[in-house]
Amino acid sequence: MDVAVIGGTGAEGYGLTLRLAQAGHRVTIGSRDAERGAAKADQARQLLGSDVTVEGTDNASAAESPVVIVTVPFEGAAPIYQVIAPSIRPDTIVCDCTSPLMSSVGGRASHAIRPWHGSAAEFLKTLLPKGTRLVAAFHTIGAQALQALDQPVDSDAFVMGEDAEAKAVIGSLIADIPGMRWVDVGGLQMARIAETMTPLLISVNGRYKIHEAGFRITGRDSWGSPQR
Repeated sequence: MDVAVIGGTGAEGYGLTLRLAQAGHRVTIGSRDAERGAAKADQARQLLGSDVTVEGTDNASAAESPVVIVTVPFEGAAPIYQVIAPSIRPDTIVCDCTSPLMSSVGGRASHAIRPWHGSAAEFLKTLLPKGTRLVAAFHTIGAQALQALDQPVDSDAFVMGEDAEAKAVIGSLIADIPGMRWVDVGGLQMARIAETMTPLLISVNGRYKIHEAGFRITGRDSWGSPQR
């Protein structure tokens, strides 16, 4: 599958790039600077080997992919969404991973901000073309866990949005990462809860001096596919 990771030069985006490319997907790293994106892609190829397909370019060009995953800090999300919006087609699936943290305004990352729209995902959707197939996911997956390629990711990922097919596509990408499962938690408004779980994990990691805290849903293996 062709996937773009906007913010792929950052820690979480780069980790997702590595995991998805390792699973056989064709990944394009998007960056505000095309040369920086290309350099990060070269780094990924050197790490993973010549069999993977990883390219790098600017954010607007990367967003022409059929699946676009946005992994950027809350404070920079709005300008980046405005840049990529013209590249988004009606059939494009956009996955937002933004968590609104107090660190974006000088506070602690272990504290959450409540955007006026209820969640970052609901706010950022207003910056995309009407009808965009927006899904929110990956809020509780740590960057270091993603980049530790010799270990499975010991965490489930909550996926939310109004488009069941789009959620299933993002879910299939999650399932391709060793150790991970996806859980359909409902509509996009559920991001109001999921996004606040990021600072909770940051607090846990800080108190226990670890980097890989995550969430598991008990009984998930017996449920099968979500009911539409």
